[in-house]
Amino acid sequence: MSSLQIAALGECRIDSPLARLLQRRNTSQHYVDESDRVLLDDTVTMVSGRGVPVEELPSFEPGGPRQKIFFDPARTRVGIVTCGGLCPGLNNVIRALVLQLTTHYGVHRILGFRNGYQGLVPRYDHPPVELTPAYVDLIDKYGGTVLGTSRGNQDPDEIVDNLDRLGIDILFVIGGDGSMRGAVRIAEVVARRGRRIAVVGVPKTIDNDIPYIDQSFGFQTAVGQATEVIRAAHVEATAFPGGIGLVQLMGRHSGFIACYAALATHDADYVLVPEVPFALDGPDGFLAHLRRRVGDRGHAMIVVAEGAGQEHLATGPAGHDASGNQRLHDFGRYLRQRIIDEFAGAGVEASLKYIDPSYTIRGVPANPYDSVYCIRLAHAAVHAAMAGRTELVVGRWRGRFVHVPMPLVVGSRNQVDPDGDLWLSVLEATGQPPTFG
Repeated sequence: MSSLQIAALGECRIDSPLARLLQRRNTSQHYVDESDRVLLDDTVTMVSGRGVPVEELPSFEPGGPRQKIFFDPARTRVGIVTCGGLCPGLNNVIRALVLQLTTHYGVHRILGFRNGYQGLVPRYDHPPVELTPAYVDLIDKYGGTVLGTSRGNQDPDEIVDNLDRLGIDILFVIGGDGSMRGAVRIAEVVARRGRRIAVVGVPKTIDNDIPYIDQSFGFQTAVGQATEVIRAAHVEATAFPGGIGLVQLMGRHSGFIACYAALATHDADYVLVPEVPFALDGPDGFLAHLRRRVGDRGHAMIVVAEGAGQEHLATGPAGHDASGNQRLHDFGRYLRQRIIDEFAGAGVEASLKYIDPSYTIRGVPANPYDSVYCIRLAHAAVHAAMAGRTELVVGRWRGRFVHVPMPLVVGSRNQVDPDGDLWLSVLEATGQPPTFG
């Protein structure tokens, strides 16, 4: 499957400083040799359905250190940039990249580009900073990113001009789908000019919507924080007659945070996500069902992803942000008012508490799970870059670290499958009907 092939800048001829760690290692359930591949499919039905020999099955290049590398560490200069919205773990990735490059590969010329892709364009006047082990010490204890960030497209030709001027050999882009689209354009200009600059992505999206990756960093932390918000809202809902807790969580197009946080608390009566359409009105609509639920139990807890219910807002498209992402209407506030009107119109008492914790979650430090994951992603990114791989995103697929081509990452979106086991678990935990209306 050609779309899974990873671009390489050239033959690896330099002995890797990590080669000694790879001696006598063979592919196992915990390690994949660099000459092996990781299958895309994981069931007999999917594999047999391909109808091709084993060697022709679609597969990913495994991540990890190589015996030989492409770049000479003593002559290599690296750039690191963080782009898009904030997410727990950004500083962890920056720190791990710097420490891996310096301690294990001997690369000591590392620049941090400030304020996203703007920092790669000289006219914005955001001078880069020298990243050293001392500079990044302790930054993982804080949320946000020490490099700053921004949204918006920049001219890839201007960016590559600047990379050439600064002598950058490797550029690490830490960002989501919009950032990776920008990275693809940078890599295309690099290739068109015949330059040997590796462009490697570390996937950052709090919504967990990057495809062909089991999970993006920051997601576990976001779920943990969201869980505490749901617990608090549930306490409020149970304390008042006709109590209703309504929590809107991140999830523009993918409802993973809403699903996992609701399952973690087991307090939610309803979970509304973008992937599953629902009716608000009518005898079998959501509002009528909610009124019956409150009447039966005295309270209800609702978790809604921010991208859910956009079809119910008749105000038309909200345009796009600087990164090209479609702006969303605030469905949470709309639903809040519809619930208030529904209960008032029926003459039923209701005490509704609405909470949207999105930005308080984005800026927190990574939890222990994400801290570990950030380090391992950073290590995989450095191994790939030093081996001359380019235009790829590192991630974990079926529990294995792999290299995913950037064009594949930006070509689709990971979403909750309405026919999958996650959504089935949500329906079982909440007791809500499979459909409303």
